[in-house]
Amino acid sequence: MDGSLMGEMRIERPADGEAVPAGRRASRGKVRGRRWRVSVGAAVVVTAAVTGAGALGLGGGEPEPGGGEVRPGATVKVTRGALAEETAVKGELGHGPEVPLSVNASGTVTWLPDRGTTVKQGQAVLRVDDRPVVLLYGALPMYRDLGVTVSDGSGQEGAGGDGGVQRGSGAERSAPASSGAVGEARDAEGSGGTAAGSESSGVVSVPVRGADVRQFETNLAALGYTGFTVDDTFSALTAQAVKRWQKALGMPPTGTVKAGDVAYAAGPVRIARTDVRVGAEMSAEAVSYSSMSRMVTVEATAADMAWAHPGNAVTVELPSGTTVVGKVSSVGTDASPAEGASGSDGREGGAEGATVPVVITFADQKGLGRLESGPVTVRYVGRERKDVLTVPVVALVALAEGGYGLEPADAKSTGGDGAGGYVAVTTGLVADGKAEVSGPGLREGMTVRIPK
Repeated sequence: MDGSLMGEMRIERPADGEAVPAGRRASRGKVRGRRWRVSVGAAVVVTAAVTGAGALGLGGGEPEPGGGEVRPGATVKVTRGALAEETAVKGELGHGPEVPLSVNASGTVTWLPDRGTTVKQGQAVLRVDDRPVVLLYGALPMYRDLGVTVSDGSGQEGAGGDGGVQRGSGAERSAPASSGAVGEARDAEGSGGTAAGSESSGVVSVPVRGADVRQFETNLAALGYTGFTVDDTFSALTAQAVKRWQKALGMPPTGTVKAGDVAYAAGPVRIARTDVRVGAEMSAEAVSYSSMSRMVTVEATAADMAWAHPGNAVTVELPSGTTVVGKVSSVGTDASPAEGASGSDGREGGAEGATVPVVITFADQKGLGRLESGPVTVRYVGRERKDVLTVPVVALVALAEGGYGLEPADAKSTGGDGAGGYVAVTTGLVADGKAEVSGPGLREGMTVRIPK
C-alpha cells in the first residue's frame, strides 16, 4: 500500500479488502456522527493524495480523460486499465561535453576550422606556423618525436630520419646518415630494427620503440602509406612511408614526426569551440571538440535520480513534438550546486537543488531529424501495472476505522440502502491522478461519488 495515501489512524483498521459493515450505522444520529468523522478523514487524505500526486507531476486533480470533471459531489466509474509511473525532466539536445584537443605544437596559429566542422583521420585540425596539425585516432597522446635515432656508438644519440651524428673536433653535430647505415637498418627491421653503420663512420641507427609507435604506424597504414611492418619499432622503412605522407601534406619530407605534427582523438570529431584567434600564439587547449553523434544532457536533481541508471531506456520528446527512444549512457559522479543556490550559512553553492549530469545517447540518429540542438523533454516509465481497477485519487475516503474506502453513488452498487455505506479498498500504484484499488466489493463500471 502506498505510503502517500496513509491518513490518520484513530481506530484499528479492518483487514485489507474488508467492507465496512452496514450494521455500524445503527441510528441516524450515529450515522451523522460517523459521516462527520469520515468527512474530516477524507479531507486529510484527499489533501495528502493530491499534494503527493502533484509533487510527482501526476496531476491528481485533473479532469478525467473523457472530459468529465472530477469535482466534489460528482460521480465517476471504477475503470479497468493500466497505470504507469512516469518521470518527466527537461534536457538539452546537443553533441555532448566539449573536450580540449591535446596539441603540442608551438608557434603562431595560421588557420582554424569553423565551429561545427567535422574532422576525420588524416585531416588538419588547425595550422601552426603554416604547418598542419593532423588528426589521427588513438588513446595515447603525442608526447615525443618519432623517427630513427642515430648514434655515434658512444652513447650520444640524435633523432632524425635523414640526419645522423658525426664526430668532429670532440663535438657532435647533425649530418646526413651514411647510405650504408640506412641500408643495413632496413635489412635489420625484421630482426629488431637495429643495425650498425659502416665501421669507418661508426654511425649506428637506433629506431624508436614503444606503444605510441604502433599507434602511429596503424594510422599511417590506414591512410594508405605502407611498405613497413606495423609494430612497436619505428624503422627506416617507416621513415620512408612518413616521407611520402609528409610530401602529400605539403610538409618537408624529413621522415621524422614532430610531437606537434599530430593530435589524437578516439575517432572523428566535431569542432565545438576555438579559444585562440588566427595570428595569436598557440595555446595548449586552443581547440575543443565534441562527439559526432547527437545526445541529450540532463542536469538531474541529485535527490531524484531513481530513473538515471546506465542502460535505462527513455523516451525523448523533441521540440517538433516527435519522440525518439534513447538510452542512459552515463551518470556523473559529482554533484554541482544549483545556479544561485546557497547553503545554510548563506554562502553560494548550497547542497539544496544540487544536480548531476546525465547523458542520453541514441542508436537512431536519423530519428532526431535535422535538429542539432534545443530543449527536449525526457520521459521515463518506472513501475507499471496492467489490467487493474482504478479510480481518481480524489474519490478515496479515509475511513474512521482505518484504511480507505469508496462511496457508492447508489444502493445497487453495494446491495445496501445507499445511506452512507462505504466499500473498503486496498490501494496500490498511484499515477497520473489515479489510484489502483482492489477489494471484494469492487467491480468494473461501479459508480462512486467524489466526497464533498
